[in-house]
Amino acid sequence: MDFELSEQHKMLASMVRDFMEKEIEPIALQIDRDDRFPEWLWRRLAELGVLGTTIPEKYGGSGFDYLAETICLEQISRICPAIALSCGAHSNLCCDNLYRNGNEEQRKKYLPPLCKGEKIGALALTEPNAGSDAVSIQMTAKREGDYYVLSGTKMFITNGTIADTLIVYAKTAPETGPKGITAFIVEKGFSGSFTSRHIDKMGHRGSPTGELSFEDYQVPRQNTLSEENQGIRVMMSGLDTERTIICGLALGILERCLELSVKYSKERVQFGQPIGKFQLIQGKLADMYTAVEASRLLAYKAAVLAAQSERGGRGTEIHKLAAAAVLFCAEAATKAALDAVQIHGGYGYTLDYPVNQLLRDAKLIEIGAGTSEIRRLIIAEALLEEA
Repeated sequence: MDFELSEQHKMLASMVRDFMEKEIEPIALQIDRDDRFPEWLWRRLAELGVLGTTIPEKYGGSGFDYLAETICLEQISRICPAIALSCGAHSNLCCDNLYRNGNEEQRKKYLPPLCKGEKIGALALTEPNAGSDAVSIQMTAKREGDYYVLSGTKMFITNGTIADTLIVYAKTAPETGPKGITAFIVEKGFSGSFTSRHIDKMGHRGSPTGELSFEDYQVPRQNTLSEENQGIRVMMSGLDTERTIICGLALGILERCLELSVKYSKERVQFGQPIGKFQLIQGKLADMYTAVEASRLLAYKAAVLAAQSERGGRGTEIHKLAAAAVLFCAEAATKAALDAVQIHGGYGYTLDYPVNQLLRDAKLIEIGAGTSEIRRLIIAEALLEEA
C-alpha cells in the first residue's frame, strides 16, 4: 500500500495549481458575481491538458488515468469550483463517455477538437420530470430513414448553453421502458429546432447551466453512441467514474475552506488575541483537517479502483465505493464550508469573502450525479446483495 503520488501526478497537480492561483484566483469572485465563464479560458485549459485527461494521445488527449482527472478537478476547485464543474462535464461526461462507448470513426471525428478546446462538450440526461429516476426520461428519438428525429426537453445541463457537442439520451422504444433508451452524439447546427435557456443558480456561478429544448431535431444514424436501445448500458457504465471524479470538486472546496479558515483564525483578533487561540475555533479547524485527509484517501482509492474496473477488474467494488466516496466528500465539504463561514463571522456572510461562495458551491455536490439519498441506497443495496 503506497500513499505517495507518482511524480507524474505530482507535476500535474502542481502545474494546474500554479495556473489557477496566478490566472484565476484574482478574478474568481468576479466570475461568481457575473455568472460568466471567461471565453479565453477554454483554450488555456486545453493547453494544460485537462480537457481530455483520460483520452489517449492519438485522439488529442493527455493519456492519464481517473486519479489524474480527480487531482486536476481538485486543484481547479480549490480556486473556482465553477470552472471545475464545467471542466468535469466536458472531460468526463462527454469526452470520456464518447471514448469508452464510441466507435473509431466517432472518436477520430469528435475527440480531437474537444480535447484541443476547439469545441465544448456536455451530457444531456436529466429532464424536468426525470432527475434521480433517470430512466424515466420522456425525450423521444424516432427513426426516419438515415436520421433519428429528437423531440423533448433536458434540464440542468452543465455547459448546455455553450456546448457544441452533446451526448443526449432519448427513448427510441418508449414502450419497453429503460430498455428502449439510446444515446446520441448531437451537434449544435443539425436540422430542426434547438433552443436553450440559461438557468440562474445560487452556486457554481460561472459554469453555465441550461434548459435545452429539441423539436424535430435530426441526428444522423451514424451518430448513435453504441447501439440502438443500448443507452442504459452507456448510461450506467459512466456513473461510477462520474461519481469518482466529482470527488475532486469536493476535495478542492474542503482544502480551500481549511486554508482560508486557518489564515483568518491567525489574523482575526478578538478579546485581545487571535481567534485561533480559542478552543471552539480550534475544534472546527481540527474537524476540517480530518475531513480533508479522510476524503482524499477515499476519493483517491475510488479513482484507482475506477481505472482497474475499466480494465476488467474490481467492477462490483467500485460501484459502492464510488457512491461512498462522493457521499462522504460532498457532505464533508458542505460542513466544512458552513464552519468556514462561521469562523469568518459577519465577514464570511458578505460577498467580499470567498467562503460564502464555497458554501454555495459545495451544496450542489450533494445533489448532482445522484443525490446523497440515492448514494446511500446504492451502497445499502450493494451490501445487502453481497451478503
